[in-house]
Amino acid sequence: MEQQPVAAAEPEVPAGLGLTAAEYAQLLPTVEAYHRYAVGPGQCSSLVAQRIEAPPAAVWAIVRRFDCPQVYKHFIRSCALRPDPEAGDELRPGRLREVSVISGLPASTSTERLDLLDDARRAFGFTITGGEHRLRNYRSVTTVSELSPAAPAEICTVVLESYVVDVPDGNSEEDTRLFADTVVRLNLQKLKSVAEANAAAAAATPAPPAE
Repeated sequence: MEQQPVAAAEPEVPAGLGLTAAEYAQLLPTVEAYHRYAVGPGQCSSLVAQRIEAPPAAVWAIVRRFDCPQVYKHFIRSCALRPDPEAGDELRPGRLREVSVISGLPASTSTERLDLLDDARRAFGFTITGGEHRLRNYRSVTTVSELSPAAPAEICTVVLESYVVDVPDGNSEEDTRLFADTVVRLNLQKLKSVAEANAAAAAATPAPPAE
């Protein structure tokens, strides 16, 4: 008797990610490539997802701006790139930025290094290397992916942002993860608003007349 092929089991979706098993299966190669960390003692890690109804290229245009994170990050007052005579105005791995944080948070400044900027794969990563804040040895990666739509007219971009960070003395892993997750989720919600507004404005702009 001929055996029937066994269907591959769908991957288990991490709790709290808010994606279906089918969606997570599409994103799994990206998760494996960019969002897995070797988490050491005294560290914690997390992965957050955000759906955005805008073309991935439009979302990526915002995410990749290492020099201007305040466009979608709530708690940044200002950002300035450190001068780099070799790089000039180019954004490339190794560039440093000085971030000023709004008052009222347990932070004031942050020095951050660009680790990854891959326009082809829409992957962005940075590490916090100094400053006055509670996120020690914070390393983050953000990816922008397009899901295969259920209907031809649908656009569904999913942004994944993950991080690994030290747990401060006197704090638990749960407290640290809750704090960092909250900041990441708020930022990704604003990214959604900005990207969708930009996409709507672009769609409403009449095309220039043909010559």
